[in-house]
Amino acid sequence: MLDINLIRKDPERIKTALLKKVENIDFTNLLDWDRKKREIIHEVETLKARRNEVSALIPKLKKEGLDALKELTEMKNVSDRIKNLDAELSVISDKIQAYLDALPNIPADDVLPGGKENNKVVRECGKKPEFSFTPKDHVQLATSLGLIDYDRGVKMGGNGFWLYKGKGAILEWALLNYFIETHLADGYEFVLPPHLLINQCGYTAGQFPKFVDDVFHIEGDNKSESTHFLLPTAETALINFHRDEILKEEELPKKYFAYTPCYRKEAGSYRASERGMIRGHQFNKIEMFQFTTPENSDNALDELIGKAEKLVEGLGIHFRTSKLAAQDCSASMAKTFDIELWIPSMNEYKEASSCSNAIDFQARRGNIRFKRNSTGKNEFIHSLNASGLATSRLFPAILETHQQSDGSVVVPAVLRKFTNFDIIKP
Repeated sequence: MLDINLIRKDPERIKTALLKKVENIDFTNLLDWDRKKREIIHEVETLKARRNEVSALIPKLKKEGLDALKELTEMKNVSDRIKNLDAELSVISDKIQAYLDALPNIPADDVLPGGKENNKVVRECGKKPEFSFTPKDHVQLATSLGLIDYDRGVKMGGNGFWLYKGKGAILEWALLNYFIETHLADGYEFVLPPHLLINQCGYTAGQFPKFVDDVFHIEGDNKSESTHFLLPTAETALINFHRDEILKEEELPKKYFAYTPCYRKEAGSYRASERGMIRGHQFNKIEMFQFTTPENSDNALDELIGKAEKLVEGLGIHFRTSKLAAQDCSASMAKTFDIELWIPSMNEYKEASSCSNAIDFQARRGNIRFKRNSTGKNEFIHSLNASGLATSRLFPAILETHQQSDGSVVVPAVLRKFTNFDIIKP
């Protein structure tokens, strides 16, 4: 959520910044409501002061045997006025809150405006694989090697689901173990959060109310409204770890990572090239998360990007890192870098990790603060997240990159201690 003080102080600057991410923005109504709200608050405070003054006067009049009817009448009128103003204030406050809730985060100054066409590749690692034979795609490889059962996955869950089996299940779990081992060595704390979250979690993450229809909801007891939803990413849980808390400055940064399946509706049609595991309603992911002081959040983002890149590099997969333009960043994020894997059969890159800095946007929604030692004042914390990593696109990239002419796949060296096999043969 944006600080309304920023908009009140310099609406044109904030408008110009937000136009990098949205097509149109108009603060006229918001600023009118804000002015009216402050006028009402001032009048209510004045009336309450008068009520206190008269309340103290009435007993004195009665004690002196004087008539207090005038004062009692004034008290009733003041109380009625305060009641009406409080009702008006509630309506205006709700309008302001709804408007602020719908605003996206302000893009960082160095983020380009526009959409995907303005994304900028900042790094490439490794070379695209070249084959002296006709390579197979990941669906063919996963099927012929008995790693994935697509048909039974659909039979159990419907379209958009698959089933790991045998060495495929072992390879999937090896990836997760590889990530977990790395993050533990880097000093991150392991978290296993609930998969069912209350709606406040979606709001704090900045996904609700705008993207409330993108997740799977669980009906309440009276079936009239949703009380819980299946988490779309562990970020949604981790940002709520310290919701409504005040942390000590010396405790920062807080570094966490979590393993969860991710559940997503993925509404819309699937391209033919996105069959298999490229898009689905459930996939496994390790999520990294940091809470930092404002002055350290840029360095924290660099750390998260470097960690995600190192994990992919260790798997021997060609990838690139792209800095996203404003409209390609999610609504909650001020800056995002994507780690994009090369999928040979698709002849294109697919994102496997988004590394983002939300600055204080999520912290304001979740009331997450820290006490600054030098001032004793509470400040909003900065929050950052990065996939570390999602497996559903790594798995295809590994199969296609490391396939051999006989239809086998070489297991990346970093995974072998977790799989206990070096190669997967037909």
